[in-house]
Amino acid sequence: MTKDELKERYRVFALRIIKLVDAMPNTISAVAIARQIIRSGTSPSANYRAACIAKSNKDFLNKLKMVEEEIDETSHWLSLIIDSGMLPKSRAQDLYDESIELRKITTKSILTTKNKMDASER
Repeated sequence: MTKDELKERYRVFALRIIKLVDAMPNTISAVAIARQIIRSGTSPSANYRAACIAKSNKDFLNKLKMVEEEIDETSHWLSLIIDSGMLPKSRAQDLYDESIELRKITTKSILTTKNKMDASER
């Protein structure tokens, strides 16, 4: 997957999070979680874009770590939405699965970058 393809995948993920939040009920708990997930679910897109224009491998790595943290947090909120019945499982499960896949891709990119940095230090 190219950087541009992953950028688009994160952008589409963010748009899907926005739509999910707009579909959430207007309860105290849903509003609280909606505020959390709108932040954590849209920031990986912006942070990945920032990583793509990083000035060094170290800068790239640090930005990818932020992406990893935010997408992992989003997975957490999605699991709470599903498990609590806040939204039907069918409404959030695909988005949860995508968050897990994006985290795996990002984690692999972090490991690849670390290995590349280690190899260049030898």
